[in-house]
Formats: sequence, structure tokens, C-alpha cells
Amino acid sequence: MPEMPEVEVLARQLRPFLRGKTIRAVKVYRERSTRPTPPREFQKTLAGAKFKGLSRRGKYLLFELQPKNPKGTFTVLGHLGMTGRMFAARKNEKLPTHTAVAFDLGGHNFIFEDFRYFGRMTLDLSPIEALGPEPLDKTFSPELFWESLKKSRQSIKVKLIDQGLIAGVGNIYASEALNRARISPKLSANRLTLAQVKKLLPAIRDVLNDSIKAGSTVSLKAVEEKSGALFYFDGDDQGYYERRLRVYDRAGKPCFNCGNKIIRITQAARSTYFCPRCQRM
Repeated sequence: MPEMPEVEVLARQLRPFLRGKTIRAVKVYRERSTRPTPPREFQKTLAGAKFKGLSRRGKYLLFELQPKNPKGTFTVLGHLGMTGRMFAARKNEKLPTHTAVAFDLGGHNFIFEDFRYFGRMTLDLSPIEALGPEPLDKTFSPELFWESLKKSRQSIKVKLIDQGLIAGVGNIYASEALNRARISPKLSANRLTLAQVKKLLPAIRDVLNDSIKAGSTVSLKAVEEKSGALFYFDGDDQGYYERRLRVYDRAGKPCFNCGNKIIRITQAARSTYFCPRCQRM
């Protein structure tokens, strides 16, 4: 599943292409992809609108649009789900089999493709209302983070992927950040000391920034210019950052710090990887 760095990289790639483009028409091919917004309302609202900006909140994309009658702006929320892609292709190219929503931009189509249909493009913004602080926000201090953690008895690994605590940190980056901070994933969140949190928050920021810089764990495939497509998610190849992961998916392999074998456990039905020597309880 794409995590925050993947969404951030995608936003950076799509933003300059979409800005200023007018939506001539919208076609919804899968009703559930715009829920709870009815497809007819979604199509009517977006027809004639112009893309003004694109930002990210947690793992969500926020498309800012100006309506055909230019009074203010409105926002479309996008989420890739588990298998979503968003990309542009020339108008004469056949739409992918699993196209969920297609936007006619004139010479190109902007396509939301979703094989398993867990993603969304909707006018409903309620999912972002419950999100916690952005981990890369400099105003989010270790002290504020520590106060939030003290309220939970869940293991720190499980708590880190709680989007209400901190927005955008997923399973991969939680394991990686805890390894960098040398904190056991099994430690209860309310048992972390302020000193540990002062190591953990920078570790989270470092692992996210490194992943964004490297291109993210899910590779962004640049399609040849003649196809007219932009960058989009392609899971067939290893991402650049995946080759540099310290613990995730490395069970049985040596720890880069001490040489001890990385182990895998299950927490809240998700895989956790860590070094039992470097990350003692």
C-alpha cells in the first residue's frame, strides 16, 4: 500500500502538469470510487472546473479546483487505496481496464486507475478531519508527541500507524524509524521516556525524508514521452529506497548495526521487523 512518501512524490509529479488544466468532462466507471459522493454529483461539480493546486495531507491527495463559475474554490480528496494509480495519458490511448475515474483535459486524460477499488476520489473531506499532526511539520515537537503517547498502552509500533496520532506513517516506516531510534516495537507507547521520543521523532522525519528523496519504496515509473503519460505507481520493480531498508522485510538477515538476525513478529495483524539486540525492551 502506498504510504506518505509515495503520495508526496506523486503529488510533486502531478502538480505542475495539472495546474491550470480545465476539466472538460468527467466519467465515473466505478460508483464506489466516489463514495459517499454520488457519481452524477461528482461529474456535474467537476465539469468545467480548473485545477488550481495539489497538496497532500497524510496519505491523501487534495486537489484544489476552481468551478466553472469562478467563485471561490473547492477540494477533491484522492486516496490511492492499496492498488491505485493516478497518471495522464494521451487522449487517443485506450483507457486501462480498471479505470475508476477519467478526467477529459483536452489532449490528455487524467486517469485514476484502481485494480481493487479501495481508493477514492470524492468531494467528502471528512477523512482528513481526524488526522493527527504531520510528522514533517516543524511545529510538531517531541514534547507534544510525548504527551500524546502517554495516553496509550498500545505498543509503540501499533500506535505509530494510528493516523489519528501522526498522519502518514505506515507499516514500513514505523519499523524503520523504531530501528533508527533503537526502540523496541513491543514497548508500550506510554512507557517511552521523553529522551526516547526525542530520538524517535527525528528518526521518523529522517526515514520519511530519505524515502521521498530516494523515490519511495514503490517505484515511480516514467513512461516514454510518446505515451504522454506522467509518473505513476508500478509495483513490478523494487523502488530505490527499498534497497536501503534496514529491517523491513529482512527477517533472518543480519542487522546492519550489530550483525544479529532481524526477526519478524505480528502486531495488530501487521508484520513488524526489528533487531532484538539493538532494540531491546
